[in-house]
Amino acid sequence: MKNLKITVNGIVYDVQVEEVDGASAPAAAAPAPVPAAAPKAAPKAAPAAAGGEAVNSPMPGTILDVPVKVGQAVKAGDVLVVLEAMKMENEIKAAHDAVIASVAVSKGESVDTGTVLVTLN
Repeated sequence: MKNLKITVNGIVYDVQVEEVDGASAPAAAAPAPVPAAAPKAAPKAAPAAAGGEAVNSPMPGTILDVPVKVGQAVKAGDVLVVLEAMKMENEIKAAHDAVIASVAVSKGESVDTGTVLVTLN
């Protein structure tokens, strides 16, 4: 079992890798270690109500529209946020019937992957 540290999009992950076949390829000279970049600030979090379910951004982008308000009832499939990413408009929809507990983003705001958009109860 080998422990490795992998950085993806500025986020450092500690992973374990197991060699399955027992034979390993000849080791190449390892490059000099590069210090990991300082971790990014955690994505903006909404104050979640007790038992609230956060709806996170699936990708980085810009908020084009937030057609819901706190306290509004939504049904499965209703649009919660419209997110522009790579010049495409992506509708972030409710997975089930719920009530909007909080809205953590506003129109024109840039978000990263994992940023809390809205919280549902």
